[in-house]
Amino acid sequence: MNAASNRKHVGHVVGIWRYPVKSMGAEALEDADVSWFGVQGDRRWAFVRDNANRSDFPWLTIRERNDMNQYLPSFANPSRPDKSPTLVRTPSGTVMDVTESRLAEELYPRGTRVIRQNRGVFDTFPLSLITTQTISELGASVGTELDVQRFRPNFLIEATGGSPFQEDEWVGCEIQIGGLRMRVDIRDSRCAVITVDPVTAERKPEILRTVVNERQGCLGVYATTVEPGQLALGDKVFLQPAT
Repeated sequence: MNAASNRKHVGHVVGIWRYPVKSMGAEALEDADVSWFGVQGDRRWAFVRDNANRSDFPWLTIRERNDMNQYLPSFANPSRPDKSPTLVRTPSGTVMDVTESRLAEELYPRGTRVIRQNRGVFDTFPLSLITTQTISELGASVGTELDVQRFRPNFLIEATGGSPFQEDEWVGCEIQIGGLRMRVDIRDSRCAVITVDPVTAERKPEILRTVVNERQGCLGVYATTVEPGQLALGDKVFLQPAT
């Protein structure tokens, strides 16, 4: 029996995002090229706090600035993000190049600088995904509808069937979406970022408490590329069980 005959249809893609600047707003995509280093253009820039250079986690993120998700980065040439200037629209509507010093000063007056990393600045793995059912179930647990951008995934999957947390069962397996093959490596361990509403910047600590108490602190999964390729909204998701 060949590998293709053993794969299972487990859902389809309903959302694709990249985050040109770590912890800033998402750029929604209709399709994406995925390399060994994640979605093209994803998390290629990050701000480093001057007072945290010796920290294991020196990045300026939503944890330090609630409204950082409301700074909206984009590429002047979206199809060639590696060759394109990166622009940031601030909450006030001002547009600046990501490298402008006044942007750093506005973000973190205590001192920060921006860096570029062609392989991406990732906390753990270069790809992340979550299912619509998982987000809905957590929302029901905390009594509110949750914006997917609390969880900052690359891919949102509408899973077959109605069960939440199906992605947990994909750990250790390969997934094919369009021309992309990726390995689901681990569950996504969550932090205080998910407590911040991406629209209002208000915190709701019970969201993280619920994830800790009911899901061992994890929601969604991380993955790495097995075969680079392109995927698009509507593509079917196929699971290849571990051998």
